[in-house]
Amino acid sequence: MQVSNKATELLDRIETQKAVCGVVGLGYVGLPLAVELAGAGYRVLGFDVSESVCAGINRGHSHIQDIPSERLAQYTESGMIEATTDMTRMQESDILSVCVPTPLAKSRDPDVSYVVAATEAIAASLRPGQLIILESTTYPGTTRELMLPMLESAGLRVGEDFFLCFSPERVDPGNEIWQVHNTPKVLGGVTRECLNVAYALYSRVIERIVPVSSPEAAELTKLLENTFRSINIALANEMAQVCDRLNVDVFEVIEAAATKPFGFMKFTPGPGIGGHCIPLDPHYLAWKMKTLNYKTRMIELAGEVNSEMPEYVVEKVRDALNQYRKALNGSRILVLGVAYKREIDDLRESPALDIMRLLEDKGALVEYHDPYVPEIRDDGHSRAHQGVELSEQLLHDMDCVVITTDHQVVDYEMVVRNAKLIVDTRNATRGLTGGVIIGLSGQRPALPQQPEAALVSA
Repeated sequence: MQVSNKATELLDRIETQKAVCGVVGLGYVGLPLAVELAGAGYRVLGFDVSESVCAGINRGHSHIQDIPSERLAQYTESGMIEATTDMTRMQESDILSVCVPTPLAKSRDPDVSYVVAATEAIAASLRPGQLIILESTTYPGTTRELMLPMLESAGLRVGEDFFLCFSPERVDPGNEIWQVHNTPKVLGGVTRECLNVAYALYSRVIERIVPVSSPEAAELTKLLENTFRSINIALANEMAQVCDRLNVDVFEVIEAAATKPFGFMKFTPGPGIGGHCIPLDPHYLAWKMKTLNYKTRMIELAGEVNSEMPEYVVEKVRDALNQYRKALNGSRILVLGVAYKREIDDLRESPALDIMRLLEDKGALVEYHDPYVPEIRDDGHSRAHQGVELSEQLLHDMDCVVITTDHQVVDYEMVVRNAKLIVDTRNATRGLTGGVIIGLSGQRPALPQQPEAALVSA
């Protein structure tokens, strides 16, 4: 097969590190990618609609927890990274990686308006020899059915004049081990030439590239990853409710099951699911399949189980207070941890926010402490709150403490020592003794003592 002239030129620019890499969207996905590209020797032009984000990046200030400002500053000061809101400058880039949000609408249908806006901006200045890579999680068919016609509308031909791929982001905020450079990257091109030029770039930035046969295969790979997690977390959450009715500690059961060296993968229950991926990605697949007259039953059932967990936690708080002749209405409740998972400041889809809202709707006086989140802003879904400092006096004053995020920097020994009542949804206080501790499956029993050797041999 003959290689197009534009592909040859782009491959040469990639190999000689003359290619300019554009990153569209400088959030949790885009900024880490921009830093890795710069670290590999490519000049990066970042695009974002927020003037404050661009100004901060150009000053060397990172708004993303996983990217230290010191690391970013070394690239902005050397001119390797520049951020701008001027979308007409996209024509300066040889490669454009699209890393924009893909939320769900209120109807739980995919909202691809950001992808459409980014593609329109790219199409307006598209020139021969450019490579476009969509990284935003979306439904199968987005790259070929939505982006491709818009990009070809000016008369350029994919695989010859320009190149188009899908490569799903696999960012795990707060993960210090698996980051952009060492997380295997799945890559699917509209044509073989598209795949080849994208592979040439990313193989110089990321340790392992996993090529697949099409953009649809790459799009579906990301959805399978997070649908798998959603369904297994739902099973763990349902098992917590099963254990509650059987008066068995669900975490004890899971830890025992996890000792099996084959055939079992450990998932743990919690107050719900959060972040951008697991609560949203399965709905992209479910929506797509509805258009093909197929109902994804397991996905929808898992979504129901997981979305009901905040209400289940609130019921646990209410029942715990009732044991001490205390009504939820008027009780002082401290929510401990509001980020969607430990050691990050990300509030996206955090179940803690739903729990706080439900508690307040029932008349509880709610405060929160999170060492990573000093305040919660009113965004139409979450109510505005100021975080409070964790102290022995604060714990004494509360009627109940609800642990919704198990940040490891929190002194749980102090919490257990001073709180009257604790509802621990994350098993953060396991092994500690003090006040009354209620888990997701009831008040935890003391851990059994190791049997005597003579008894075991008998």
